[in-house]
Amino acid sequence: MQRIVAGRLMRMGRSFCSVGVLIGTLLFAFSLTPSLLPRSYQLQGLLSGCSFAAGYGIGVFLRWLWVYMGLPPFSLLVERLTKWSAAAICGVVVAIFLWKASEWQNSIRLPMGLEPVETGRPLEVGGIAFAVFFVILMVARLFSLIRTVSSGRMKRHIPPRIANVLGVAVAAILFFSVVDGVVFRYGLRAADTSFRQLDALIQTDLARPADPLKTGSEASLVNWNELGRMGRRFVGEGPTGRDISAFTGRQAEEPLRVYVGLNSAETHAERARLALAEMIRVGAFDREIVVLVTPTGTGWIDPAAMDTLEYLHDGDIASVAVQYSYLTSWLSLLIEPGYGAETARAIFAEVYRYWSSLPDNARPRLYLHGLSLGALNSDLSVDLFDIVGDPFQGALWSGPPYSTPTWRRAMDDRQPGSPAWLPRFGDGSVIRFTNQHDRLDDGFAQWGPMRIVYLQYGSDPVTFFQPSSIYREPDWMSGERAPDVSPALRWTPVVTLLQLGLDMALATTTPIGFGHVYAPEDYIDAWISLTEPDGWQENDVARLKDHFADRPRPEGAD
Repeated sequence: MQRIVAGRLMRMGRSFCSVGVLIGTLLFAFSLTPSLLPRSYQLQGLLSGCSFAAGYGIGVFLRWLWVYMGLPPFSLLVERLTKWSAAAICGVVVAIFLWKASEWQNSIRLPMGLEPVETGRPLEVGGIAFAVFFVILMVARLFSLIRTVSSGRMKRHIPPRIANVLGVAVAAILFFSVVDGVVFRYGLRAADTSFRQLDALIQTDLARPADPLKTGSEASLVNWNELGRMGRRFVGEGPTGRDISAFTGRQAEEPLRVYVGLNSAETHAERARLALAEMIRVGAFDREIVVLVTPTGTGWIDPAAMDTLEYLHDGDIASVAVQYSYLTSWLSLLIEPGYGAETARAIFAEVYRYWSSLPDNARPRLYLHGLSLGALNSDLSVDLFDIVGDPFQGALWSGPPYSTPTWRRAMDDRQPGSPAWLPRFGDGSVIRFTNQHDRLDDGFAQWGPMRIVYLQYGSDPVTFFQPSSIYREPDWMSGERAPDVSPALRWTPVVTLLQLGLDMALATTTPIGFGHVYAPEDYIDAWISLTEPDGWQENDVARLKDHFADRPRPEGAD
């Protein structure tokens, strides 16, 4: 029995592509290097296994290409020497990289205030990586088996090359059908049901508001139970006028928060009209500032953004948001990619039309805000050329995804020499960038009639993930590094893309002020630059930052 098992293992070992093993091992080693966010050993094993599989696949393809092009095969001696040399090189490289793994992880953890790790857990990482690679390999060999069987049967009737192409097509269609029919149809249906039930959950600690100026009250046009979980939290958990007055010592108004849930009306157009009607009912356009907020996929609005603004302006703020999904942002992008933008366009059109019809001296200042997917959809809600004759006052977009159009243009056209993680665009009269260190007054020209601020951290993978990193080094990796990015981070083809992809999944697991978790004190600096509130001295601002720094980490981010 032992001989049979040993024989099968030897045959399996001989079936491996030596070039694939070499490239796969090198990618495995480079996957241990740091990226933007720290990783546990379990996730490191997952990443390393995928990296090895990707490298092995590249090697198999190169070997196939060599044979397909009719190039002469290597002699047996050269092939054996190559295998042994490659094995020796790979062994040395892997040993060095595993030895350095904990040091690399600590180069990310320490700047974020996390406890250092003493070991990279090399045995555990290797075991998980091998298991992940084995699963991927079996799936790939199953694909190859289906292709071979399909093309073999077709070769009896059609030319071999056509049969090979059709064999690949048959295997691809079969695999796609399984993935689409099982993973997407049933998996996403289960996720959809789960998030819908979570969104409908009524929190016992949030009672229906009695104040008639609150959305969801008896006087409201919007039903409290139809707001959704995030909408009820947004309306019911913000600071009161009394809270603000107790801190500032000045009289403060009760902030107005209008929210329309996904179930409040049938279509995005009807929800937008309902939101405007609710704004008019509560007197939103009588306030100093109106903020049009685009939430994240689940309908969540970062309290660090809105609470700070309400304090800065003594509660004289009206904010409005319309929910477009109850799924997490990545699922919302996958299932309904255009729905958030459609909703954002509808509510902007309604609010802007009404706002622009008011006399200039009798209307509030109008701002846009969005975080993450909300920033992307908020950007897509308006064509700046359409409102240039009567512009709104500005926008604060935090953690914008890489595909955000206005952000991309500002990044591509930034001033030469300015880093991609903190670019300078033009003279700074329209668009400015900032991070954990307030750079909004860093030698710019005076603000123009419309102000746009991008709040982004160098360690935020949602902002700096880009598909082209699979084959070229991103601009933000070259030159000076952001202060919250490891100096040991290096670009590696394929591996960097996988690292950043995993970082995106971990983006909201960091401490406040890193990754995709934006700190209240950074919102304060951004809002001050945008809105210039009265009566705030430097020591008052510092006291406000300390007040919010003592608050617990916000819940609900996606």
